[in-house]
Amino acid sequence: MKPIYHGAEAILYLKERDGKQVLVKERIKKGYRLPELDEKIRKKRTKHEESLLNRSRRSGVNVPFVLDNEDSKIIMEFIDGKKVKDVLNDLSEKDKKNVYKLIGKNIALLHQNNIIHGDLTTSNFMLTNEPKNKLYIVDFGLGKYSEKVEDKAVDLYVLYEALKSAHFKYLNPAWQNILKDYLHSYSNARAVLNRIEKIKSRRRYK
Repeated sequence: MKPIYHGAEAILYLKERDGKQVLVKERIKKGYRLPELDEKIRKKRTKHEESLLNRSRRSGVNVPFVLDNEDSKIIMEFIDGKKVKDVLNDLSEKDKKNVYKLIGKNIALLHQNNIIHGDLTTSNFMLTNEPKNKLYIVDFGLGKYSEKVEDKAVDLYVLYEALKSAHFKYLNPAWQNILKDYLHSYSNARAVLNRIEKIKSRRRYK
């Protein structure tokens, strides 16, 4: 298998399966935990992430298709594309606006189904090469289920901060277009946006 990413919690590999490339996500062993406990935790978190991916897919969100689950490994569809973070600057204004709309719509679908991604940054949105600019959301390793407005607001606020940090030049049009489709596609969006304003106020006065 060919490692393509090594993070704090997981390693990503490419491997051949039935003549096609697939992605393997393996949770890393933690030496500070008892081996039996570590194995139990990694299996549980892997199963939870698989559940989030499957539910997201059933909700109409483009996520990698899960092919198998082996202990602390998820074997899934390999998405041939690039991170939005890496390509946003090079997109036309028309394509940028389309990406913002897709991001807003897909987050709305997640939240409508009480799925919290947990790490909504432009590194976790991918645009495919073929078909061109189809948007996928990846890496649900920090995700969870929640009906709470606060959790959904924090989820979106993380994206706001990511845009502010990595794409400040496009912050206003990006944020406004994302929110426009979020409002259009999620029935309780207004409550979430109101909570975001409270979160911003709390952060300002800390």
